[in-house]
Amino acid sequence: MPGWIDISLPVRTGMVRWPGDPVIEVNRIATIGLDDSVCNVTAISMCAHTGTHMDAPLHFIAGAASMESLPLDAVMGPARVIEIHHPSKITREELLTHDLQRGERILFKTANSARLWKTDQFLDDFIYITPDAADYLAESCIQTVGIDAYSVGGYHDRMQETHVSLLSAGIWIIEGLALEHVAAGTYELVH
Repeated sequence: MPGWIDISLPVRTGMVRWPGDPVIEVNRIATIGLDDSVCNVTAISMCAHTGTHMDAPLHFIAGAASMESLPLDAVMGPARVIEIHHPSKITREELLTHDLQRGERILFKTANSARLWKTDQFLDDFIYITPDAADYLAESCIQTVGIDAYSVGGYHDRMQETHVSLLSAGIWIIEGLALEHVAAGTYELVH
């Protein structure tokens, strides 16, 4: 029986975060045996967009669906990991070579996986989905798209365009994936 591969980032104090977001803090506030504690309790302080996380349409579209309306089949079922070879962005041209299918869950593995998660410093030159590639994903009626970066839209003034193209098309977004040790191919996704 094949094993599971964890593609989520562990949350820890001081981990990398989007510029301006609060510092991530993970603190043990009760420990068994200390101060009469009968259990261990941990307090976590962080932004919702920390580590591996999802973007609901409400993130960029006023009045749109929130995470509470996420259909479970958007994050459970077959998913295809596609390795991107462009050194700085995910383009429509490269996506055209992958025969995207309606309803697919697509996870993009880029050079981000090998570098972003090895430092607590924010690197603003990460690989992202261009607005044109986002439009193509929307035209292809993808169900879910994931990326091994802090954001699908990059760290630039057109970040909103990419998000709005995907979210307004009903595409659910997973950001912050850890895909360094995952080969391109089809897997069973349980997020």
